[in-house]
Amino acid sequence: MTLPTHNTDVLIIGAGLAGLSAANHLQRAGYKVLVVDKGRGLGGRLAGRRIDNASFDHGAQFMTTRDPKFVEQVREWIEAGVAKEWYSSFPGQANSHARYRGVPTMTAIAKHLAVDISVKLGTTVTSLNVNRDGWLCQLNNGTSIQSRSLVITSPVPQTLVLLDSGNIQLPKDKSDRLNRISYESCIAVMAVLDQPSAIAAPGAMAIETGPIAWISDNQQKGVSAIPAVTIHGSGDFSAKHFDSDRDQVAQQLIQAASPYLGAAVVDFQVHGWRYSKPIIVDNSPCMVVSESTDLPALVLAGDAFAGPRVEGAVLSGWAAAKSLIDA
Repeated sequence: MTLPTHNTDVLIIGAGLAGLSAANHLQRAGYKVLVVDKGRGLGGRLAGRRIDNASFDHGAQFMTTRDPKFVEQVREWIEAGVAKEWYSSFPGQANSHARYRGVPTMTAIAKHLAVDISVKLGTTVTSLNVNRDGWLCQLNNGTSIQSRSLVITSPVPQTLVLLDSGNIQLPKDKSDRLNRISYESCIAVMAVLDQPSAIAAPGAMAIETGPIAWISDNQQKGVSAIPAVTIHGSGDFSAKHFDSDRDQVAQQLIQAASPYLGAAVVDFQVHGWRYSKPIIVDNSPCMVVSESTDLPALVLAGDAFAGPRVEGAVLSGWAAAKSLIDA
């Protein structure tokens, strides 16, 4: 029995902000677009989770705005009710860039972008092959997708493995650029507390030294109905312990956080982001890999190109879409 092949103009791998932003631009330009993601939910590192009555932002915590186009985009999200300002300073500090959060959680922004976009979740592209019609992509469910153009927004190390599956030869200059990109890992602990935390308003702490990089109070933030905190391990700590027993690592972070919490942890879960944040990025907002090659249209995008922030991911998705529209 031959399983079906789905046809689309553009296949986008990754339903994070870069992929969904590219999909929106391309669909508005008249392209037939399909987005696939191996995860169960939209948003990539804009991730949320529940533990009983507690809710958490456990991936990206906020976004800032610098580029005028992104300033306008966030304004539209605020008007749509899926974003709002969280804070612009910590206690005792001068105001800085406003931090915006998703409403009710960061994932709301991804869900808003995905309205009217065709998305297949829990779907992994297992191999890529070039044929006369473009890209033939095999999926983990045995079906395949035929597309004229391909946009990949997954972390670069995963992208390189996928390209290698089809023996896709990259130009040396682009291969060298991609291999220079590197990421920081992050172990995230989501902890339910027995009473409100002792963290001062606005409910966020960035810590410069030690095993913890960040603590946020999801109740103060407006994310959780009951006391609940997100603890992000530092890059060094997370890399050192990434393959260790997760519950033991979580207990270490909870113990390190206890002086700040002023409350007991009654339940917790832990998640590891192997490619949490790019620490060496490419200077271009996207990479048109197929340029000056015989490959069908292939563009790489994500926060490893335009910068390691929510804004960078969106700008990269827009740049990827523009490169296809202008081709």
